[in-house]
Amino acid sequence: MSFAKLKQNRTTSISKLVEAAEKISTNAKSGGDDRFWQPQCDKAGNGYAVIRFLPAAEGDDLPWIRYWEHGFKGPTGRWYIEKSLTSIGLPDPVSEANAILWNSGMDEDKALVRERKRKLHYISNILIVSDPTNPENEGKVFLYKYGKKIYDKIIEAMQPQFADEEPLNPFDFWAGANFKLKIRQVEGYRNFDKSEFDDVAALFGGDDTRLEELYAKLNPLKEFIDPSKYKTYDELKKQFIAVVGGEVTNYTPAETATLDETRSAPAPKVSAQPEPEAVGGGNDSDDDGDSLAYFAKLARG
Repeated sequence: MSFAKLKQNRTTSISKLVEAAEKISTNAKSGGDDRFWQPQCDKAGNGYAVIRFLPAAEGDDLPWIRYWEHGFKGPTGRWYIEKSLTSIGLPDPVSEANAILWNSGMDEDKALVRERKRKLHYISNILIVSDPTNPENEGKVFLYKYGKKIYDKIIEAMQPQFADEEPLNPFDFWAGANFKLKIRQVEGYRNFDKSEFDDVAALFGGDDTRLEELYAKLNPLKEFIDPSKYKTYDELKKQFIAVVGGEVTNYTPAETATLDETRSAPAPKVSAQPEPEAVGGGNDSDDDGDSLAYFAKLARG
């Protein structure tokens, strides 16, 4: 661009930069995959949207998949942002290293394990019923990545605690319910505690023609737990060593699988994947995935 052109276009440069920044932000939050949707919040950290969880796509066993991801900054200043091989039932070098640290019995080692613990994610197909910030999304099918707090609400709906509450299948076209996503900023984290399911109502009034069209738009979820989509143990170990700046000792896989994840709500009987044991604590924000996606880009250049 010539200097004359630069001077001529200076009045529009801000709007163009803002537009570009918004696109970059959206891509970072979705991991660069435009099939994903994430709710947008205002400057105060508040957000609202209405979504509908959708049933399993043809070929999928469940209407969600879950996986674990490690995301932390090492003493080298580099970031480790990788899916954990424990998601597909395989040994993972970070979990092995966490086990060594945890079993040392030293408080500082346990604190380090908590910093490096796995983060639990779920992915489901959703229909956007209302998105005040981006109304162009309404009526469209997206993938939605969410954390244990929203998953817990789904399980609570299917397995209510009190006798006067009827079980609800949030993923059912005919007997499901819209989910009102209410986001607040609490102690620096996104908080979803006020989110809730609406009353039971058939989607599209039970119109089979529209429902069948919607069903054809669902994204298969199995790709997200396909072993070919994961790095090998050796690749992850090499990356981990580069981030922490030292050699990593192998550990017995059977003793590592449950040492770095906060317990979620009890899984429903239909799930074939057992919940991990609890270790550590901390604020399990459902927003962590957005940050990890951003830092993953930095980590990989």
